[in-house]
Amino acid sequence: MAARAGSFLAVWVLCAATLSTGYGLNTANAVYGETIIIPCGQEIVDGLLFGKWKYEKADGTPVFVAARSDVKNKISYEDVPEYKGRLNLSENYTLFISDAKISDERRFVCMLVTEDNVFENPTVVKVFKPPSQPEIKNQPNYMETGKLNKVGECVSLESYPGGNITWYRNGKALEPVAGVISIESSNDRSATSGLHNMQSSLQYMATKDDIDAEFICTVTYYMPNGQMAIESDMAIFDIYYPTEKVTIQIHSPRKTIKEGDNITLRCIGNGNPPPQQFLYYPPGQVEGIIGSSTYAITDIQRNASGDYKCSLLNKNMIASTTVTVHYLDLFLNPSGEITKKIGDTLPVSCIASASKDVAVTWMKDHKTLIQPSFTNLQYRDSGLYECETILFEVDGLRRKETFRLTVEGNPRIKLSKKASSDGKTKTIIYEVEGFPKPEVQCTSMGNGVFLNRTKEIPVSETKFSAELIISPEENVTITCSAENRLGKEIVSLNVSAKDNNDNAKLIIGIVVGLLLAALVAGFIYWIYMKKSRKRAACLIQRIGESVLDSSSATKHVGKELGNTEENKKLEENNHKSEA
Repeated sequence: MAARAGSFLAVWVLCAATLSTGYGLNTANAVYGETIIIPCGQEIVDGLLFGKWKYEKADGTPVFVAARSDVKNKISYEDVPEYKGRLNLSENYTLFISDAKISDERRFVCMLVTEDNVFENPTVVKVFKPPSQPEIKNQPNYMETGKLNKVGECVSLESYPGGNITWYRNGKALEPVAGVISIESSNDRSATSGLHNMQSSLQYMATKDDIDAEFICTVTYYMPNGQMAIESDMAIFDIYYPTEKVTIQIHSPRKTIKEGDNITLRCIGNGNPPPQQFLYYPPGQVEGIIGSSTYAITDIQRNASGDYKCSLLNKNMIASTTVTVHYLDLFLNPSGEITKKIGDTLPVSCIASASKDVAVTWMKDHKTLIQPSFTNLQYRDSGLYECETILFEVDGLRRKETFRLTVEGNPRIKLSKKASSDGKTKTIIYEVEGFPKPEVQCTSMGNGVFLNRTKEIPVSETKFSAELIISPEENVTITCSAENRLGKEIVSLNVSAKDNNDNAKLIIGIVVGLLLAALVAGFIYWIYMKKSRKRAACLIQRIGESVLDSSSATKHVGKELGNTEENKKLEENNHKSEA
């Protein structure tokens, strides 16, 4: 037994002396806190007696941690405090180490022992731990232009191996620039855990271009599958910068300003934060009035028009604007209730005064007039007159003045008559004109006359008519009067009882017509008779000449015959004349 043990030891020493460890060829990567898996890396050979795992200290001293007897099929673990309860050896001699720690990062060796040989395979364990998400701490509330501002401190904890922090602005990496960008970084390793804590502080000279700029920091680190990176949350800072320009604005209820409006002047500086106090200079104000960012003017009047200015309290950067107060006045003379007499002249003036040129328009009883005339007034001129003007540049700015004209006149009355178709009644028509409306009274002079008045019919506002229906038994006189407070007019009309006079006139006209017709007929007959006698004388003469040319035997007979014929002709003519 002793000889056998000696021979085994000799073989062990020989193998140990000639074994090539292969250090660094095999690597087992593990994540911090997870299980480390270390394969043996050797094939299981026949005649295997047992296998062992060891690790090497920094000084090279081996420390055995686990063994397995292939003959007895038994696993044993050495009493190593840092690995107590963390080891597990499989049948194929793969070593499992739970809860990986930074201290596990060392060289482990798998040893397989047969009766005549010893096989070793080293494996280097690498442990990785990702850092925490970087966080920008100690951020300022704002950054000012023109000086270095501390942006913050980027902190990322417990990384292994250590990582690197980089600052970014709007996605572009920041590099140190003297007087503009300053970056200080540190990487501290914990003595107990072996983990790295990274920190980087950034100082940055801001400009107005950094308004809404996005600042982040990232940490890059290594894991078993390569390089990784984690970003911090984004940081955006309010950028403070001095005022470089002052402007003044007008705030009013409408686009244009009219008298009586309330307006507000707002002075604005383009700095950040904007200035809260300003000096205001109304027209004529030299020293300025201290106020906030707004200056209110209530019930503004036309004399407030002019240039308004504002500035910073140091009287730098003055801004100005012009305030124009629009106004519109209308003067009408006369106004109210106006009473004139017919034929009078009424002097009327309507004058507009405005901040811009305006025109005046007239209306009578709500109807447009081109140009009213108030000379030689008539009843038709009575009515409601409106004089209006509008300033179109200002919405809702218009003025209107009115007067009511009443034209009065003495009463005028006119009487007329007409007969009815039955001849029994007569109708008297009176037409009355005047204002105020006249009162009409009608009377008759005669017996048996009853005045039956019909309803008055208006012809116009100052004119009306009515009818009186009467049945007179004798000739009568109708008298009517029209009266108002200006005067009175009386007219009369004679009315015949019957229509005899009218019939006599008709008969006389007929007789005269007949006489004229008879005279015309007699004249025509006289002309006719005169022409007939001339024709008879010519005929007798021709007959006489014929008788003288005849024989003497018949001369006496012809004479008698001629006398007979002539007598017949004369008798016929006499008969015609009598007819």
